[in-house]
Amino acid sequence: MKVSVDSSRCQGHTLCAMIAPDAFALSDIDGTASPVSEVVAPDQEAAVREAAQSCPEQAITLDE
Repeated sequence: MKVSVDSSRCQGHTLCAMIAPDAFALSDIDGTASPVSEVVAPDQEAAVREAAQSCPEQAITLDE
């Protein structure tokens, strides 16, 4: 599975990093998220799916 974050939609709510801290990094400047790696480790897939569903801006895209 691959993950991406639409930087134009992300508002820095940080929910993704709270749910999947090993999969998302937050900007020190504005708190917006970016994936640590485009390819999600198998043991992180469930948390990344939950993070995507929890994003208020629907900025996280998953590619199965």
